Amino acid sequence: MPWLPIPADSDFSIHNLPYGVFSTAQRTQPRVGVAIGDQIIDMAVAAQLGTFDTCLTKAQRSVFSQPYLNDFIRLGRTIWQQVRRVLQTELSDPASRLKANAQHALVAQADATMHMPVQIGDYTDFYSSIDHASNVGKMFRDPANALLPNWRHLPVGYHGRASSVVVSGTSIRRPQGQRLPKGVDQPVFGPSQRLDFELETAFIVGKDTALGTSVTPGDFDEHAFGMVLFNDWSARDIQQWEYVPLGPFLGKSFASSVSPWVVTIEALAPFRVAGYVQEPEPLPYLHDPNPLPNFDINLTVELTDPADVTTVISRSNQRFLYWSQAQQLAHHTINGCNLRVGDLMASGTISGPDRSSWGSLLELSWGGAEPLTLADGSKRTFLEDGDTVTFRGWAGEGDHRVGFGEVTGTVL
Repeated sequence: MPWLPIPADSDFSIHNLPYGVFSTAQRTQPRVGVAIGDQIIDMAVAAQLGTFDTCLTKAQRSVFSQPYLNDFIRLGRTIWQQVRRVLQTELSDPASRLKANAQHALVAQADATMHMPVQIGDYTDFYSSIDHASNVGKMFRDPANALLPNWRHLPVGYHGRASSVVVSGTSIRRPQGQRLPKGVDQPVFGPSQRLDFELETAFIVGKDTALGTSVTPGDFDEHAFGMVLFNDWSARDIQQWEYVPLGPFLGKSFASSVSPWVVTIEALAPFRVAGYVQEPEPLPYLHDPNPLPNFDINLTVELTDPADVTTVISRSNQRFLYWSQAQQLAHHTINGCNLRVGDLMASGTISGPDRSSWGSLLELSWGGAEPLTLADGSKRTFLEDGDTVTFRGWAGEGDHRVGFGEVTGTVL
């Protein structure tokens, strides 16, 4: 048991210990922190106290003073595991040097400003939920043939825009672009009228690879550092007009939001679960030897309207992914594409089999034909100015809860 009081049902139990980058009014330089309860362990201070002398060299300890996690991640999985064990020991030992110096090493989360946790070199968005892909196919194509012929054979994805990925709390300006309203044959220009969210998670690449090499699904744990919540904001009307023949562009690249805390794959390992049965059987390079390739991560979407009324509009779970993250990674690299530490791989919208678990307003309002009723009686088909969207995610419960906190953004 930790000596530090941890609020009941905290996302940040001793079994979690997620990484982020923070600053305070007194410590203005962004630095690496680890969340525990309602506190943050200032890893730079903890390192100065000698906490990690048994597993890190002096040069390695400097990674905690950096404004991104990339340098720490680059140290590799063995170091990640050793640092995790040291932290759990220090937090459990009432005679630890961390406890003795808690007034210097701990910072209240309420007093901290969170920053982008990693420097993202490249960002890829997949389309790995069969329920989401089926819903979209039913809306826009033949309901009897909702999935395109390739969908069950490979994890569909596209290369996104890393420069517009922002940390939770950053406001989102409604994008402008071309769209083709119903009943007209020429496009018009202006603000998107069908602004949407996409409920996703994303994993952060933890190991560089060489151009011309590939990664197998069985190597996932060596190549994935951790996971974040991810909102891939989408302008559906701009996207629908532009995506033929090359796919998403301006309808997606204006903004995507990530949660500030990165939950490690090590912390999520106890929550592995089976995924959907894949039919037909994937090609051999996509075979995942892990019988539990997905994670049992509860996901919720809250919509807070300008009147400050909050409605939970979706309850989903990452276990609903058809293509696992290990398969996404294998497919991404099978052509020899190289990876870099900090690259972001997003799942695509996560929707479950019933309406309450759908992960976008496009689905929840069925393309705008069936408005959603909020808690105060107001209606939504797509997002309005002043709406705030908040995702939450967690695995486990009680003292063993492993959570992500939240990712939130307000539409301007």
